[in-house]
Amino acid sequence: MFKRTLYYLAKPLISRRLQIRIRQSFGRRTLRNSTGVWPIKEAAGRKPGGWPGWPGGKQFALVLTHDVEGSRGVERVRQLAELEMEYGFRSSFNFVPEGGHSVPEDLRAWLVDRGFEVGVQDLHHDARLYRTREDFWNSAQKINRYLKEWKAVGFRSAYMFHDLEWLQDLDVLYDSSTFDTDPFEPQPDGMDTIFPFWVGARGAGSESERNGTREPGYVELPYTLVQDLNLFIVLQEKSIDIWKRKLAWIASREGMALLDTHPDYMSPGPRSTKPDEYPIDYYREWLRHIRDDYAGRYWHALPAEVAKFYKAECPRAPQPAHRRVCMLSYSFYETDNRVRRYAEALVKQGCSVDAISLRREDSQPDQEVIDGVTVYRIQKRRKDEKSSLQHLLRLCRFWFRSAKLLQDSAFGRTYDLVHVHNPPDFMAFAACISKWSGAKIILDIHDIVPELYQNKFHPVGVRVIVAALKWVEKCSMRFADHVIVSNHLWHKTIVARSAPAEKTSVFINHVDPAIFYPRARTRNDGVFTILFPGSLSWHQGVDIAIKAVARVRSELPGVQLHIYGTGDARESLIALAKSLDLEEQILFREVVPLDQVAQIIANADLGVVPKRANSFGNEAYSTKIMEFMSQGVPVIISRTKIDSYYFDDSVVCFFEPENVEELAESILRMARDKEYREMLSRNALAYVDRHGWDRKKSEYLSLVDSLVRGLPVAIASPSSAAKVPAGAGDPEPAPVSDPLP
Repeated sequence: MFKRTLYYLAKPLISRRLQIRIRQSFGRRTLRNSTGVWPIKEAAGRKPGGWPGWPGGKQFALVLTHDVEGSRGVERVRQLAELEMEYGFRSSFNFVPEGGHSVPEDLRAWLVDRGFEVGVQDLHHDARLYRTREDFWNSAQKINRYLKEWKAVGFRSAYMFHDLEWLQDLDVLYDSSTFDTDPFEPQPDGMDTIFPFWVGARGAGSESERNGTREPGYVELPYTLVQDLNLFIVLQEKSIDIWKRKLAWIASREGMALLDTHPDYMSPGPRSTKPDEYPIDYYREWLRHIRDDYAGRYWHALPAEVAKFYKAECPRAPQPAHRRVCMLSYSFYETDNRVRRYAEALVKQGCSVDAISLRREDSQPDQEVIDGVTVYRIQKRRKDEKSSLQHLLRLCRFWFRSAKLLQDSAFGRTYDLVHVHNPPDFMAFAACISKWSGAKIILDIHDIVPELYQNKFHPVGVRVIVAALKWVEKCSMRFADHVIVSNHLWHKTIVARSAPAEKTSVFINHVDPAIFYPRARTRNDGVFTILFPGSLSWHQGVDIAIKAVARVRSELPGVQLHIYGTGDARESLIALAKSLDLEEQILFREVVPLDQVAQIIANADLGVVPKRANSFGNEAYSTKIMEFMSQGVPVIISRTKIDSYYFDDSVVCFFEPENVEELAESILRMARDKEYREMLSRNALAYVDRHGWDRKKSEYLSLVDSLVRGLPVAIASPSSAAKVPAGAGDPEPAPVSDPLP
């Protein structure tokens, strides 16, 4: 919306040549940041549910369209149409009704008589159609008169501006004002699909819908091949190679290849002399390429024919959400279960999702698409901070870089929602430009920062610093539109000091069954393997587990503790294992991607979560417990306040925090008592089934939908959530999610 507003204000004041120069400058910068999302975005290739395939069993659909913007374009229409007829093609020509030039009736008739289609493009082509809702409504009445007069059924907006809900005001069979992915457009929120889709009516709709003469809704036909203006004028390409590459990909995905070109920009001669023209021979080569290289494989149709086919043959699934969401987290995206779960749930709903995160290794790309999510790695992270100042400087550097990226995005691809994950809390303010541009902000409290800071650094003058952090927490939550808290105990703390209850929700870190479904055990080496995957910090108590292994080694000679993780305590833990002569029993492993964790857990005999019950760890929910339970692996956990709230003795084995002897006894019991292990395993699997992400993601998606649409957020009162014994029936605590890395 912000960039569209700039067009309203600036376009009348800037010459055409300068407009081109500005777009070329923006285009070069945008191209550098578009790897993985343009010209091909893999997520756009998913077939809609119930897709019947194209008529005649053809592999893909081919649709050619042209926007005629001015008198220069009108003069070239016949030449372009004759060129297409020469190669056996027909197309749609979209004319501007009130563009300051005439649209001859005989020209429209000439096209229709020869099998072409005529459509309406905008009203004035002045970038003002979507200025206000009232302006659009008034313009729509005029556009509808032209649609009726021209016997046209299709519409396209100038500059590809669009609002799918406002477009309900038009009496059209189809609209084609969108695209699958094109970051070079003034309003670059792509539909992320190379297939037509149905846009159902939500409001009053057009006059024909209200009086029952037309079915409410219309078919949306996104263009899927970059239009000629962006390819040859903005990016100044000198060949059609990008068209060819994208067409090959669309054909392989059996999608719709819809191209939008402009006769205004096609120079009749072999070379162009104007800054906004390119040789028509590029288009001639394109037609020859399709005819010769794809003969017999495509259904060549006019856009109206595609829309009629869709209405008659395809299921009327709701249109994709088409929302742009950004996940911002000072973490490694590929191993952050909580962030990935949110992001992938939104992608599956049809949203376009970016994630701004850290880089673990230099070899990782700056930009990568992971399961449909575009990940931007803007800073390398080393968990070796020796002081609070060093940690703060790294956080500030990440804040600055993410704020700049979000600012650039506000001028390029406006987000509907920015979901910020703490720590730190002030990361929320990186999205201030996005909020100004209309985005809603969620602040997700993985960890309560004042307690985390105090626990990690024990600084001098801690009261002053903690008080400052509480003030930052309150300001950040006031800035956000909604606050998610990762467990019920912390929710009580947050509501008491920083945010009203009606602005908060509780989402603990549920296990995603798409990743943590029961896996088959593949190991049978006789080793009794205990597993700890997670961050290696003091409050995690991994040293307690190492000491417990030293106690049981003589009675359980085949025991091994496998530790997967990094953190500031890693070196001291390695030194501890060496000092206890446990180098063969304690094996330190590198961090693995999230989708590999489930199989590693499935091959373990026992999980251990030995947290200390200090001020922070006592209330920090650990996702590792549910991950073990999802694989039927029994788990021993310390009896912290938070774990006693969510679990009982029917699903986990408790030991008193920091009690090495009791932990050792629990390990021996697990190794010797098969029946006890099997009982915990059965109950744990049932618990996960009741409390899995599948049951809770709808609440998150509903929250996002309500925020973006400006509706009241329905919140189950966390304060009323009573503790539910793990072995009980279906009732469960309120919405949930994970605080710890």
